[in-house]
Amino acid sequence: MPLAYIPSPSQGVWNLGPIPIRAYALCIVLGVVVAVWLGERRWRARGGQPGTITDLAVWAVPFGLVGGRLYHVITDWQLYFGADAPNRPIDALYIWKGGLGIWGAIALGGVGVWIACRRRGISLTAVADALAPGIAIAQGIGRWGNYFNQELFGSPCDYAWCLEIDPGRPGTVPGAATYHPTFLYESLWDFALAGVLILLGSRFALRHGRLFALYVAGYTIGRFWIEGLRVDPAHEILGLRLNQWTSVVILVGALAYFWLTRNKDTEEIIVPAGGDGDHDPAHGPEQAEAAEVASAEEEPAVPDSAESPESDDPDDPDDGKATSKAASGVSGEEAGGR
Repeated sequence: MPLAYIPSPSQGVWNLGPIPIRAYALCIVLGVVVAVWLGERRWRARGGQPGTITDLAVWAVPFGLVGGRLYHVITDWQLYFGADAPNRPIDALYIWKGGLGIWGAIALGGVGVWIACRRRGISLTAVADALAPGIAIAQGIGRWGNYFNQELFGSPCDYAWCLEIDPGRPGTVPGAATYHPTFLYESLWDFALAGVLILLGSRFALRHGRLFALYVAGYTIGRFWIEGLRVDPAHEILGLRLNQWTSVVILVGALAYFWLTRNKDTEEIIVPAGGDGDHDPAHGPEQAEAAEVASAEEEPAVPDSAESPESDDPDDPDDGKATSKAASGVSGEEAGGR
């Protein structure tokens, strides 16, 4: 064991009376809170209504948790099913013990956001761009849950920043005590990616989901090389782990989307039809005042004293109308000369 290393936590669960408080769950919740908070700020900065991102999270979070767990169980089914499985089939439901696939979380979480956006009548791509940096930060925070669970570490190493793992953990190598802290590598990568996305979003007009595409591309690049450091059991194809192949495919798709939408300039709906418009620049107080002035000019007021003279001939209905039109014409000429 090297003289300096990162020690693993002695426990990842604290009991508050009969209620267990799990570090893994706390990291996930904290990441969601930060993502929603930052997403709200960015959404309002684009003219969106307050509370929109919070409402969307009600759909995105449960969909994302289910999707993340499904991806993990499907791609690592041998951990829960089969004669030699180290876990029971029922353990596939124990999400608090770890095991969330980011690809499933983003995919099914995106379905939840899409449903919520359709219900509110706002643009999905605009929401995705607002959320992109926050999602990266949420992933960086969530990775610390793997640290408390002593999971998803890399190959053995003896550097000062290597991570101590208890012997007998899944993926450990006999005779090795410290491993690459891949959770830390990915966490730092995600935080740096979020900073780059915020910078790019402030300097360039990246709309229609293009900033989100850069988030996907940036994350997959980091995930590819970090995944290559891991030694825990995984499905491999042509010498690469399944998650590495997934990263390559998704990276190509993200870059293709970014390129194909480079000239897209259609309007994105930020404030839904029928919204109060309090935070929409197109519905501000100056625009409302201008609309009132335009309405007043289109419908000039008629003085109360201007009455149409009665017809000399009560049997002629057109006589009074003609006189009234003549009076209106004179009044209009006088008003135009002022």
